[in-house]
Amino acid sequence: MGDKKGGIYDARTLGYPKMFVLGLQHMFAMFGATVLVPALTGLSVSATLLFAGLGTLLFHFLTKGKVPAFLGSSFAFIGGYAAIAPLLGEKQDIPNKALLPYACLGVAAAGCLYLVLAALIKAFGQKRVMRFFPPIVTGPIIIAIGLTLSSSAITNCTQNWIVAVLAILVVVVCNVFGKGMIKIVPIILGVIVSYIAALPFGLVNFTKVKEAAWIGLPVAFDDTVFSIFKSPDTSLIATAIITIMPIALATMVEHIGDISAISSTTDRNFIEDPGLHRTLLGDGLATILASLFGAPANTTYGENTGVLSLTKVYDPKVIRIAAVCAILFSFSPKFAALVASMPPATVGGVSIVLYGMISAVGVRNIVENQVDFSKSRNIIIAALILGLSIGIKYHNTLGAVSFSIGSVNISLSGLAVGALVGIILNAVLPLEEKEYTGARKDFKSEEEEAEEKKAKDEKKEAKA
Repeated sequence: MGDKKGGIYDARTLGYPKMFVLGLQHMFAMFGATVLVPALTGLSVSATLLFAGLGTLLFHFLTKGKVPAFLGSSFAFIGGYAAIAPLLGEKQDIPNKALLPYACLGVAAAGCLYLVLAALIKAFGQKRVMRFFPPIVTGPIIIAIGLTLSSSAITNCTQNWIVAVLAILVVVVCNVFGKGMIKIVPIILGVIVSYIAALPFGLVNFTKVKEAAWIGLPVAFDDTVFSIFKSPDTSLIATAIITIMPIALATMVEHIGDISAISSTTDRNFIEDPGLHRTLLGDGLATILASLFGAPANTTYGENTGVLSLTKVYDPKVIRIAAVCAILFSFSPKFAALVASMPPATVGGVSIVLYGMISAVGVRNIVENQVDFSKSRNIIIAALILGLSIGIKYHNTLGAVSFSIGSVNISLSGLAVGALVGIILNAVLPLEEKEYTGARKDFKSEEEEAEEKKAKDEKKEAKA
């Protein structure tokens, strides 16, 4: 079942074998970035996969199975983990087992803020909230999400540009010139072909794959927040919560941008139905659940939005297949090691396409909503969102602005700063006469479409 834009909303029409392959493609798309977060923080890769899958299924349950979003590891909290539980050793590659549970507790507390915002939206209505997020704000935020992620893709590509370019070419050729199944699984094909091509260059190390067990439990009690309560350090608990909790202010803004991007990509208004309060609730509870069991915070994943845009298969059931696969593979350390051995150049080549797709969705969001850039107000808002988001990202190694309030250190990513400034400017700068007010034309609710159709039919009858 498709629409006028050619999107597939019921993947069962493709057959169940193809649905399974599409699900695997979504899992591979999120895998590189998702396992990178535990690598940078010392958290468990297997636990990360398990709760990415469980968090995604929980999100789909709470959003009535309507939103085709995958929840993977959030990079926004890496600074928080580093502040509370810095990695040990000369090479800073040894997990800080003693302090990581405290950092996870702080992230769980941050997840609670999602529930607070969801409750406020439910109580006062989403329109009062969404008037602060017209396309002149969400469009540049979506563009910035893709552009700020792209630096990691380029870094990976520099490991071997031949392999990276090959991955890009396979994705492009399969998607543009491919027929049938080849056209909708370009990511998997790009990964496989470039992975094989990387072998002669010596870019793949199978040592950890050989050493890893076939079957293993993804979660250990000592890695969970519950281990703290054997002998809790109340001072450290308070420090972790106060330090990490404010990060949620930024990630909630990113969440709204991500949901706007998915809505624009699929031509469905998920902010209206099932509602922003449900998506925030799903994201927040998934983050709390993951953190309590020693996995990174969850967030809606831009990589998978890129896959949606590339394949035009928008069925949430495909995402749920990816989630189940992630859960199953979390019990196999050998598989986790095999995918983790994927050459960085392969990941980089595929990611360039996916991250670029995200930014392209942001441009589409602005164009289709007819944002008027002849107005200086709109130019200023877009310029500051993009300038701050990207400029701060590359200003220092942390890609963030850090400051202290009393004894509490707070770190805000460039994207968070840009988004907050854009929201504030949109609220305080006056609208010029006849200026675009932010009514969304890229998608409408079913009620709005029905009313428009009824009005057109009445006009036709009147003319007749």
